[in-house]
Amino acid sequence: MTMTLIPVSELSARVAGGDAETGALRIFDVRHDLTDHAAGRRAFEQGHVPGARYLDHEAELAAPKTGRNGRHPLPDRDRFAGLMAAHGVQPDTVVVAYDASGGMFAAHLWWMLRWLGHDNVAVLDGGWQAWNAAGLPVQAGPAAPLAPLPGVSAGQPRAGSVDAAAVLANIERPEFVVLDARAANRYRGEVEPMDPVAGHIPGALNRPNGENLEADGRFKAPARLRAEFESLLGGRDPSAVVHQCGSGITACHNLLAMEVAGLGGSRLYPGSWSEWVSDPARPVAKG
Repeated sequence: MTMTLIPVSELSARVAGGDAETGALRIFDVRHDLTDHAAGRRAFEQGHVPGARYLDHEAELAAPKTGRNGRHPLPDRDRFAGLMAAHGVQPDTVVVAYDASGGMFAAHLWWMLRWLGHDNVAVLDGGWQAWNAAGLPVQAGPAAPLAPLPGVSAGQPRAGSVDAAAVLANIERPEFVVLDARAANRYRGEVEPMDPVAGHIPGALNRPNGENLEADGRFKAPARLRAEFESLLGGRDPSAVVHQCGSGITACHNLLAMEVAGLGGSRLYPGSWSEWVSDPARPVAKG
């Protein structure tokens, strides 16, 4: 069974029980600000879940940008496996990711670990805000160094993806539906704060990722999420759904929400809109 969400109560019990010290548990803080790339690390050093380690979405969880591969291109899988091993992640390690943005960055790391072949990963439901609201202990300063560990090889991917060529071919010969996780006004092409071209991939549907959450920042109940996604997708099988956003991050939030809803098996277009519009020959729709 795919792991999805972990409540604050369960994580706090595992922290209190010493799982992070033994290596059975690794907690990753992936707080991030797309307009201030240093903000997440500053926040981490000011206070984080005890035992957590920080990962940077720009410097560590993305490959170098070429101008044609989007704003957050996926890193090489073997390099990413090495990064995880350096942080103490072994095949049996349970990984928990959290952020302060409703789970969007945590969901991206969740997907990346599944792409690496690591099943034992969950997102902290409610994130940093829920941890603080529960009055739980907070640790400050950088994470402690770890002793060297054996390397981990990239395993069989547990998460599927498609590339721009497949998305382009799908416009003429539809085999899947693209689900865009960006805000509705970005999808319609009315505004575009991040990328040089506004609009959406022709034929894509829109599900702003914020619609997956309750007002307190936790995910909606599985039955409610299932009803909402099934209504939007019109009975399509999850395997015929490909998620997209601006750069492949918030798309993972929708993918995670579908897994929470029991609708497993959808895929990600990692390059997303920022990669799509880097080639002016690719079509753009508005409205």
